[in-house]
Amino acid sequence: MPQPTSRDTRLFTVTADTLVAVDFTPREPREPRQPREPRTPHEPGPYRRLFAVPGTRAFTAGNLLARLPMGMFGVSAIVMIAGDRGSYALAGAVTATGLAATAVVAPWTARLVDRHGQARVALPATLFAVLGSLALVLCVRYDAPDWTLFAAYAATATAPNTGGMSRARWAHLLKGRPDALHTANSFEQAADELCFMLGPVLAAVLCGTFFPEAGTLTGAVLLLTGVALFAAQRSTEPPAVRRAAGRAPLRAPGVRPLLLVCLATGGVFGSLEVVTIAFADGQGHRTAAGAVLALQAAGSCVAGLLYGAVRPTGPALSRLGWCLAVMAALMTLPLLAAALTGSLLVLAGALLVAGMATAPTMVTTMTLVQRYTPEGRLNEGMTLAVTGLLGGIACGSAAGGWIVEHVSATAGYGVPVAAALTAFAVAGALVAFGSSNRSTDGVGTIDGHRPRTYLHPSKRFDTSVGR
Repeated sequence: MPQPTSRDTRLFTVTADTLVAVDFTPREPREPRQPREPRTPHEPGPYRRLFAVPGTRAFTAGNLLARLPMGMFGVSAIVMIAGDRGSYALAGAVTATGLAATAVVAPWTARLVDRHGQARVALPATLFAVLGSLALVLCVRYDAPDWTLFAAYAATATAPNTGGMSRARWAHLLKGRPDALHTANSFEQAADELCFMLGPVLAAVLCGTFFPEAGTLTGAVLLLTGVALFAAQRSTEPPAVRRAAGRAPLRAPGVRPLLLVCLATGGVFGSLEVVTIAFADGQGHRTAAGAVLALQAAGSCVAGLLYGAVRPTGPALSRLGWCLAVMAALMTLPLLAAALTGSLLVLAGALLVAGMATAPTMVTTMTLVQRYTPEGRLNEGMTLAVTGLLGGIACGSAAGGWIVEHVSATAGYGVPVAAALTAFAVAGALVAFGSSNRSTDGVGTIDGHRPRTYLHPSKRFDTSVGR
């Protein structure tokens, strides 16, 4: 007779060869199945977010087109003048004169850009520079006196600092977004490295394949076309400031030490170029020097893009010190490769690794230049930094050439090490000064610090950038 079962009783029975278990335990009501949340697309990367800002792709395309000739003009002029006049000394003197003229004229051009706007100044200045390039071609072609070459090439110094104008647009568009501005500065530095890597190669191919003037003429066309396209993008152009409230960038606190850092960093670039050419020539592979130097620029370009993809931490002054310390350490690799192996292939690998420190250094330096430059003078401030780099390149080239000629090409690789250590020492002094005198520290919001207000004899003015 069946017995009553409780709810907690389990009933077992056998049917044929199968054991059946029945559980009378009450079950909890099953919760209704929640609908599955739709998958959200992956968050776009920092560079994709950067170029999602309206108008940025258009002005960047024009700027890259205008920036490429900056790496072409020097090589093209040397090939054209040396091939026609048979004197590398004359060609070097002409290009050095143009460099000196640029160091004098470029800050004034940038000041006009700040006061009157990029479109109103950049295009006429570019037209004058293009006319100077055409005059140089005609003077070389028709055997004009040597002094006309100096005058014509000096006229090209009016070409605007397209990289500085592009950085000024990013600073205007990304106000209050320090992480995005860091990415933009990293992209601009990588673009600089790419253009200075491809420019000399393109110039050499054009001059060697077609005729000696082809590099200069092509560069002039690219420059004029790129600046015209860049200037046409008026929606992203920062507003002109007729009367800037702040003092001149050269007198602003913190700018002059940064210019010394730029000067020493330029010494690294200039000495590496001359010494590497001499070392490759001593190995019997002078034609490979361009490819070896391109690896150094490639390493810097990649490092710049990677550096822009990460979020910066800590004050920019501290980051600059670390970047310069790493650069000084990595610059010992080419010296060791040349001294211990004497192999051009090993040297190429060492330059590739050493180049990875230069872009982060320049990105951080430009961030600080933006931070310390008074509002309304940004183009002028960044052009001063570029002028410091150009001066350092000239000094580094001269120092590297002297060491190569009087000692050896291997010893010449000590010059970039010394230049990097000098830049590190200047940055260390800047950090120490900034730590002891807070009135010169943190004039913007790049690092999340609150803006500081400086005292002027007649009034107070806020020199924060990117606000």
